[in-house]
Amino acid sequence: MKVAVVMGSDSDWGVMKEAVSTLKEFGVPFEVEVISAHRSPSSAAEFASKARERGFGVIIAGAGRAAHLAGLIAAHTTLPVIGVPIGGGPLGGIDALYSTV
Repeated sequence: MKVAVVMGSDSDWGVMKEAVSTLKEFGVPFEVEVISAHRSPSSAAEFASKARERGFGVIIAGAGRAAHLAGLIAAHTTLPVIGVPIGGGPLGGIDALYSTV
């Protein structure tokens, strides 16, 4: 099975590339997707609901600010979802942390 690495925008790549680097290091197959829970929630829901069919075994979802990408993804799949809060914004990422956990 492969891993889906999903981020809310391409600006999240600075953090999420570390997950990709680790997956490469261990030879784990993966795909990277940019899906916004804010701008296209239906696309995020569709991605999550079809993830198992596409051969994914786990989803790593990273987002900053409101950071509800991981929660939206988790609501539409039974696969494990690992939420990664990404720092930034006026609250320094604490809002992302609270939204993710």
